[in-house]
Amino acid sequence: MKVHKIPIIDISPLLEEKTDKTATGKIAQQINTACREHGFFYISGHGVSQVLQEKIERLSHEFFKLPEEEKLKISMQFGGKAWRGFFPVGNELTSGKPDIKEGIYFGTELEQNDARVVARIPLHGQNLFPEKPEELRETVLQYMDEVTKLGHVVIKAIALSLNLDADYFYSRYTKDPLILFRIFHYPHHAANDDVWGVGEHTDYGLLTILRQDTVGGLQVKSRGQWIEAPPIENTFICNIGDMLDRMTGGLYRSTPHRVLNKSGKSRLSFPLFFDPGFDTIPKRIENVSRSIEDDSAERWDKANVHSFEGTYGDYILTKVSKVFPELKRDML
Repeated sequence: MKVHKIPIIDISPLLEEKTDKTATGKIAQQINTACREHGFFYISGHGVSQVLQEKIERLSHEFFKLPEEEKLKISMQFGGKAWRGFFPVGNELTSGKPDIKEGIYFGTELEQNDARVVARIPLHGQNLFPEKPEELRETVLQYMDEVTKLGHVVIKAIALSLNLDADYFYSRYTKDPLILFRIFHYPHHAANDDVWGVGEHTDYGLLTILRQDTVGGLQVKSRGQWIEAPPIENTFICNIGDMLDRMTGGLYRSTPHRVLNKSGKSRLSFPLFFDPGFDTIPKRIENVSRSIEDDSAERWDKANVHSFEGTYGDYILTKVSKVFPELKRDML
């Protein structure tokens, strides 16, 4: 396994009130290089409270230590079209194989009278929160709020990295982004190369912002080689998804990644998916020179993200229905 080479990018200048064009330009160039070479990069200087990060980790440990019957009180079967709640180990599939992880699905919290909820639009609704630990609800909502704000900052920097206006994605796709947040727990198990916490896959949307605990296990397929993406204190790791791959004609590739937890410890991870609005139609960016019509032979799932037609909602529903086949009927 190669030594970690995924770059760490200090984005603190992007959070300052007065724009330093030189610093912003440097960050944009670093992101451009990272997206071309790895599809992944760490960010430091992100402004998300470390106290909040530590709190959500502590509360998550408390939840996953509960008896299974207690966790199943917020089972995904009760989430309906909102696609929220808890799933036990082995219930989520990657490439048709069960993952060795359990978790809770969250999303933007909407009131019951919200027009999108009334219209029963999939992936929109209210979250399912456990009774214990009781602080988890407010902590999750605060965490999603802070990291969503960070997502708006990072996606502006990605726009600049493509020589676009800073508001390119905001004006077209992310004014009302689809925010999906997960807390995943990878239980300790006997070390076995064939037992994957999550198998090889790419993410679906624009941008994933991931907090890892200290255990490690994330691997990234960079330049055809699997490399480690270890935890680095008070950083998030960002990666681009299929829609950014599509929009850039493959200039920025959605990079396969996987999790193998051989630490002998349980592992927690906290991915927030900052994605295009459900009803937006992802289109090619005109000034991006690269043009790929069909790269399915090179992709992990043999799919062609460049041939897809429709809204982002259409795209993600075809994907998530394969992750939980038994819940597909609730989504469509």
